[in-house]
Amino acid sequence: MERPRVPVARVREAADAYLAEGARLIQARGRVPEIRAGIAGAFTGRTVALLDDVLDLARLYGAVAGQQAVRLRLERIVTDSCRRFHVDQVGLRLLCAYVGPGVQWTADGGAHIGQAQTGAVVLLKGQRFANWTEEGHVLHRSPSVSGLPEAERVRLLLTVDAADACGAADDAPVMIAA
Repeated sequence: MERPRVPVARVREAADAYLAEGARLIQARGRVPEIRAGIAGAFTGRTVALLDDVLDLARLYGAVAGQQAVRLRLERIVTDSCRRFHVDQVGLRLLCAYVGPGVQWTADGGAHIGQAQTGAVVLLKGQRFANWTEEGHVLHRSPSVSGLPEAERVRLLLTVDAADACGAADDAPVMIAA
């Protein structure tokens, strides 16, 4: 399900600036104050509004999912990835494309495909969600960027999960990749 939202102008500007000067990937796990302390150095005065919004969405995820600790990933994506409709092996996942097209989804095997707007917050139930069943589930995939004009073939995607999602408990608490 999608929570319609268009980030305020300063967050959109910060996301654009981040694409120009920020890390390719930030991955962090823990409580939000710990995450802030671990990743704040990867943001500048021009991009701090993005950091604040990322952390607000991590808090939102924690409140909705009942999680004290979370795992977040902020990633610059420049290729087509994850093009098959699927359900993740997580309980609940929050996605937000700050730049570029948002996630696509279908509830009817692909006959009708929805797509989140840039900046929209999408919460998806995964196969590990309590009482999840095959019946009535929503499949999702990444949108294609290869067919877009060259200057638009980029996405800045935030993913927030439970702290131990996808084996993350074995990862370092913070990873920043140029």
